[in-house]
Amino acid sequence: MAAAVMARGGLRYGPCRPRLRAAGARGGLPWPGLGGGRAAAGWGRPAPGGEVQYCAELVRKRDYEGFLCSLLLPAESRTSAFALRAFNVELAQIKDSITQKTTGLMRMQFWRDAVEEIYCDNPPHQPVAAELWRAVKRHNLTKMWFMKIIDEREKNLDDRAYRNIQELETYAENTQSALLYLTLEMLGVRDIHADHAASHIGKAQGIVTCLRATPYHRTRQKVFLPMDVCMLHGVSQEDFIRGKQEKNVRDVIYDIASQAHIHLEHVALDDYLCNIRKVDFNIFHPSLQKKSTLLPLHLYIRSWKKTY
Repeated sequence: MAAAVMARGGLRYGPCRPRLRAAGARGGLPWPGLGGGRAAAGWGRPAPGGEVQYCAELVRKRDYEGFLCSLLLPAESRTSAFALRAFNVELAQIKDSITQKTTGLMRMQFWRDAVEEIYCDNPPHQPVAAELWRAVKRHNLTKMWFMKIIDEREKNLDDRAYRNIQELETYAENTQSALLYLTLEMLGVRDIHADHAASHIGKAQGIVTCLRATPYHRTRQKVFLPMDVCMLHGVSQEDFIRGKQEKNVRDVIYDIASQAHIHLEHVALDDYLCNIRKVDFNIFHPSLQKKSTLLPLHLYIRSWKKTY
């Protein structure tokens, strides 16, 4: 967390360079996140409020829980929260939308260049980038966290399992926790204890996300669970792809879920972990794939009580 404190006390803007026409510029490839058929040549500045609406709708569709949490933030911070979440969604969906790593690297480079241009007050004509520029100007957000998210997601483009639980935690720290650090800055919170909590919450979120995505990855013949835990219990990737539910498979899930729970000992954010315990760590149980209809109410009550 010392890095976080140093970053917040240091410079947020680096030297600006002349703007280059990146992939996705007018006349080039389609903008990331706008779909293959909607090229940048057809994209102009939307009507006032259109960029905010685009970000909010993207988050609602792709990060529903993040969307609900953003709605509970103060009104003056809500649009910036949607921009941060939309940026995260844009990066997160790159891996699942490509068939060649080279394409993913190009899209990651687009966002790396976009962040550089945002901090030079010259954002590209893309709705998420434009709204992110406003958030950066409004809240003086630290550039380093954006770059950490991009760098870590770029490294994660390789279709391989995490070597160990520590590698998964590092990925979660540099993506989920970094996003929370930016959210704290957006809210004007600069406190080492809040940073410490955000670090643990982010790591837990990353681990839980990996668990929750396992049934989906299975349909694509992929497994990303830490290999060291799988090997410890004599479980192969093929066991998960076949949807086996033997005790040693559940033991793998138990160990990984326990690591997430360690991070949440002082934070009430373990609904999924409670639910997976109820089904004896059967990660393929249908109840774990259902969206909670009471989630908005639960989040509102926690917000009202100021318990998280």
